[in-house]
Amino acid sequence: MIAKLVHHLYQFECNIYSMINNRYDQKGLNLFFHQITHLGGATATISFTVFFILCFDFPTKLWGLESALSLLTSHLFVFSTKKIYPRARPYLSLPNARVGKNPLKDHSFPSGHTTAIFSIITPFIFHLPILGLILFPLACCVGVSRVFLGLHYPSDVLAGALVGMGFGLLAINII
Repeated sequence: MIAKLVHHLYQFECNIYSMINNRYDQKGLNLFFHQITHLGGATATISFTVFFILCFDFPTKLWGLESALSLLTSHLFVFSTKKIYPRARPYLSLPNARVGKNPLKDHSFPSGHTTAIFSIITPFIFHLPILGLILFPLACCVGVSRVFLGLHYPSDVLAGALVGMGFGLLAINII
């Protein structure tokens, strides 16, 4: 019974994946998602936190420190999880997946880009909730981009968002 449930959940996830990834040939979406995905990358997320730490005074500097701690700790978790749960990327497992040039070869679960963006925005949204109107949709677009580009299943992205927010809240409590 559990195996059947897991199979149905996987099929449901593959359907969502296909619904998003099958739009890969749409030029405007392709351009948008190829650009926005980089906001969850190491260069953008590290630069964001360093910028707020170096260029602002208290309390904004503190939010940058919380974001930096969240980013660091969440990525230690992501790195470990990818070793423990080596899930193949969907473009390697699904026959009709569309993916760009030089796709990532490491494991898929959870999405590191999604974890990163959610880990750095969470302290800012916590302290200044109005920022959530801009930052949360932006982070969601990064997550959707990972599925659109064929690099992650939707559950990888959902897990990344939850991990990022969780470590963001943890960093707030620590600092």
